[in-house]
Amino acid sequence: MYDIVLECRNLSHWFGNQKVLYDINLKVVRGEIVALVGPSGCGKSTLLRAILGTHPPCSGQVLMNGQPITGPSRERGMIYQRYSLFPYLTAQGNVAFGLMLDQAALHLRLFQFWKWRKLRKTHFEQAAELLDQHGLDKALHLYPSEMSGGMNQRVAIAQALIMKPEILLLDEPFGALDEATREEHQGMLLGLYQENLDAKKAGRKPPYTMIIVTHELNEAIYVSDRVVALSQHWLWEEQHSQHPGATIVYDATAPVFPRDRVDKSRDFFQQRTEIRQVAFDPSGRHKRGTFVRFWRECQEGKGVGVMQP
Repeated sequence: MYDIVLECRNLSHWFGNQKVLYDINLKVVRGEIVALVGPSGCGKSTLLRAILGTHPPCSGQVLMNGQPITGPSRERGMIYQRYSLFPYLTAQGNVAFGLMLDQAALHLRLFQFWKWRKLRKTHFEQAAELLDQHGLDKALHLYPSEMSGGMNQRVAIAQALIMKPEILLLDEPFGALDEATREEHQGMLLGLYQENLDAKKAGRKPPYTMIIVTHELNEAIYVSDRVVALSQHWLWEEQHSQHPGATIVYDATAPVFPRDRVDKSRDFFQQRTEIRQVAFDPSGRHKRGTFVRFWRECQEGKGVGVMQP
């Protein structure tokens, strides 16, 4: 029995006469790291916003732990390509900010001042500990203007993680970073992946469930344990008189490939080529279920990450 955290059920979306998403069905298990790829304009960000709760789908449902999503919630964290840190707060203050919102009420400060100070100290200590875990211990007292873009993005990720969301959504989080910094951030995600595996082995709930939108196929296969591709390029003419929008054309396991495992390089490139042909090549259209095989692979014992037998 799988612990389904998120489910998109028959989700479709459009803007006026423009069809964007068609009949999206997706289940995400707790602890999965899912990479979402697809051509530009296929609705990846639109799907993330529907999951976030800021833009409800025109039809269908998004369920969180079996309950319909009706709006934004702290259960779902979001990280964008452009980090959104408060310029007047240090790295430590930015990471602790979300926790401190719970004790920002005026009556708590005025009438329970000592309790407020104790909570504030605890939250700053938690922020410092998380920053230290991600190699940002020297940035505790730095302001965003004093840090590099890569450091700011890592602080933004820590800012989201400290709230312990049920699911974390990342929309092109490393798109503005140089290659070396991007690899550092990929290593950060692989560290979270390993924490999920350790938790499963110990009989605990995996702490991190993520959906990562990326335009880099190498990155998608490297940091995730499952790749889902949206695309407008599929055989829709058999059932529709006009294009109904992008849909899921690819869904498969993606073993995390260590860079030093030369024996896995063939599998890596084969999967990358397959995704490119199925989702990105307008001339190579297929019926939409042809390459949707993730759950079948899990039933056959081929699951990876938290889905491995």
